[in-house]
Amino acid sequence: MTDQKDRSAIVNALAAMMNATSRRMSALFPGYFEEAKHNHYRDFGWPQNVTFAQLYAMYCRNGLARAAVKKTARKVWQDHPFLMEREEAHDETPVEADIRQRFADLRVWQRLAEADRRSMVGAYAGVILRVADDRRFSEPVDSVRGGLDGLVEIIPAWEGQLRVSTWDDDEMSETYGQPTMFQFNEAQVGNNAQGRNRAFEVHPDRVIVWSEDGTVHGRSMLEPGFNDLLTLEKITGAGGEGFWKNAKSAPVFEIDKEAQISQMAQAMGVEASEIADALNTQTENWQKGFDQSLLLQGMKATTLGVTLPIPEHFRAGALENFAASIEMPKKILTGMQTGERASTEDASEWAQTCMGIRSDRVIPAIMEFINRLERFGILPERDWFLSWADLTEANIGEKIDRADKMASINERASRTGLGEIVFTSDEIRETVGKEPLSEADAFTDDDEADMEPPIDSEE
Repeated sequence: MTDQKDRSAIVNALAAMMNATSRRMSALFPGYFEEAKHNHYRDFGWPQNVTFAQLYAMYCRNGLARAAVKKTARKVWQDHPFLMEREEAHDETPVEADIRQRFADLRVWQRLAEADRRSMVGAYAGVILRVADDRRFSEPVDSVRGGLDGLVEIIPAWEGQLRVSTWDDDEMSETYGQPTMFQFNEAQVGNNAQGRNRAFEVHPDRVIVWSEDGTVHGRSMLEPGFNDLLTLEKITGAGGEGFWKNAKSAPVFEIDKEAQISQMAQAMGVEASEIADALNTQTENWQKGFDQSLLLQGMKATTLGVTLPIPEHFRAGALENFAASIEMPKKILTGMQTGERASTEDASEWAQTCMGIRSDRVIPAIMEFINRLERFGILPERDWFLSWADLTEANIGEKIDRADKMASINERASRTGLGEIVFTSDEIRETVGKEPLSEADAFTDDDEADMEPPIDSEE
């Protein structure tokens, strides 16, 4: 029994000693042992959790991140929509004209586009509605008088400027789990806070949350490719630093073992204790001019060159990963165009992607904004329709090319005697975006086509 206890004690002591050794070895060689080997974030210097401050800094300082956000927003908002009272095509009504003019005065569409752009950087963005209801921002909105004049200002807000201060934790409430109050601090984002001193609590009635799902629990467009952006910065920074060190070519002095420091100092005209400073001064002067001499006695000057690998192979993988994370063709992201066929296919794919963003993210947020104005009494109750040009629609050159092909098909069908024309004139006109001819116009055109050319009186 005693021997068994002794063996157990020895085994426990050995296990404790091995654990302690493992901890010491892990400290000496981080990332080598099993518990840390596959922690890629720590091994490769990536943040475990990406914050808004990091995303905003990346957007401000990284060209690819900024291009990804700006190009996406610019394509989605390449033109502005029209708010219509009904979907059918018709002339502009007086109500629609008033809305267009008021929205233009307040730059509503531009400010909503700005909110959409900011939502791509953070997990969400906000649109704060300033209305003329004689109440504070922290109070709910009952109704607003004055119609369209009751809408005073649209304030787009970054995620870092608009935070949830309180939540509805009542399980019996209709708004359970939703914000009951926001805190807005305009100076919280950006380096220059001068003139941006607005800070107040704002009620959810006055806030449109702009995100993928309309909540503050969205996700930044840059987050999936954030690690690739950091990798690209490392590659670019290392390449620039290596080039700088090679271009600088500061000499390395090798002192001969038989050199006399006192004689060297005497030749330089300094004390022996000041020889290092004298060498630095002499080297600095030598590097500044082509006609400077470098006095060496008992020393040999060499340079340490930095051998850099070709960065394109390492950069290409990270660039492709980032482009894939934002669903943007690489040639559109970087601005490269290597062929007409490739660029056309990329443009078509990119237009479809942006149409998806517009349909799933932007239009629902705009309609929430419209519904909020309708509830406040700023807009009349209508079955509002948002008319917006299709991003995938062919350009005018492509439309004319299609119309020309349709006319050519008609001509071949008539010449070969295969039967009547394949496409009517109205169908061809519709291809290039023209309205069908009225009966009077069609009759006039037919008459002019059948008329004999005028006879010259002089003949």
